Amino acid sequence: MNVPVKTDIESPRELVEVKEIVNSLWSQRAIILLFTALTVTAAVTYAIWATPEYEVETSIRPVALSDLDELNESGLYKLLPKDALTRVGSAMQSYDVRLKFFKKNPQYLAPLQAPGVSLEETFEKFNEKAFSLESIDPKKSTSLTETIGLSLRYPQGIDGVNIVKDFTTFVIKSEKEKIASSFKTLVANRIAQVEKKLQSKKSEYEAQKDSKIAQLLEKDQLKKQVLQDELKALRQELQSRRQNRIKELDEAITIAKKLGIVKPTTPSALGDENQGRQGNMIRTEVNNQKIPLYFFGQSALEAERATLETRRSDDFTEPRIDEIQKELSLLATNREAALLKQRDNPELFLKDFADIRGELAHLEQLNVDFDRFDLAQVDKEATPPKSPIKPKKALIVGFGLIFGLMLGIGVAILRSALLSIRTFRR
Repeated sequence: MNVPVKTDIESPRELVEVKEIVNSLWSQRAIILLFTALTVTAAVTYAIWATPEYEVETSIRPVALSDLDELNESGLYKLLPKDALTRVGSAMQSYDVRLKFFKKNPQYLAPLQAPGVSLEETFEKFNEKAFSLESIDPKKSTSLTETIGLSLRYPQGIDGVNIVKDFTTFVIKSEKEKIASSFKTLVANRIAQVEKKLQSKKSEYEAQKDSKIAQLLEKDQLKKQVLQDELKALRQELQSRRQNRIKELDEAITIAKKLGIVKPTTPSALGDENQGRQGNMIRTEVNNQKIPLYFFGQSALEAERATLETRRSDDFTEPRIDEIQKELSLLATNREAALLKQRDNPELFLKDFADIRGELAHLEQLNVDFDRFDLAQVDKEATPPKSPIKPKKALIVGFGLIFGLMLGIGVAILRSALLSIRTFRR
């Protein structure tokens, strides 16, 4: 099978075309050099007259846990070093915090502030690209602790180093003042709560005391009334007994008069008198029956009746009346209720009063010296940059050279092509 051999017959032609292009470019080297010189001149001019931009950096890291120990030991506010660093970083990123800083330090933006332009408008333009914040995670870097880096780009004429330093100090101080204010508010609120609790305990105690006094007095009053009712009933009973006794005596006196018994006698003696006495004799009488009253004789019965009729009170005849009088006398004053009324300092009798007063004293004496610690520690101080980051003069001139050379070559090639077309048409 015969395979046709392809010969490279176009190579000489291509070489001829390349030579023609090279010759054409060489013949137009003046144009190429002109465009190159123009772009290089423009690049050099820009590099010389462009306003230099600088960049300054600082970094902050968490403080030691012991620095925040005084605040955390208060028991009202808990703040870890990592959380404190996050607060500072969030404040640095805040537009409002940055604006407040420049309002407080307007001299830093004075070189950029044009006549008739407000500070807010100047800050708006400056803030768009000036600040840059970066959080460095120790898990994703060689750093052993979490760090926040703050960088500032600024044109020549601006004191960027002091802006970064003062801004960092301003943010840390502002956040510390916010925490101090929150802490004082928490303490004040807690004191108010404890005082309300103490007042509530006092009111509860007063209510309980009044209730107990009322119960004691009511109990005594009830007992008094019961004893008085008993005393009244006993006196009525004694009076009724006396009247009944008088009636019994009246009947006995009547019988004694009819029997002629004047002196006390016995049934046996009364019988002997009716039969007459026979000699001397000794009588012994055993009788288990009650002897009627008229045997006491008219004289004794009338004497007893007269005494009963003139009696003004029967209280002495009943021992229970003395007991009632004694109990009523004791009930005249309730000593427990009187002592409860005389309590001038109820706080001493409150339950858990010592704990509440101790907590209140602790809160009133609680004081954290916020000047003794910071929320974050500056790890890298802002230092003046050695050179501007913009413009990069060598790079600009290099790009200008390359661009001018390419532009000149392009113009030369286009010019050669146009000349070839014109020659072909002729």
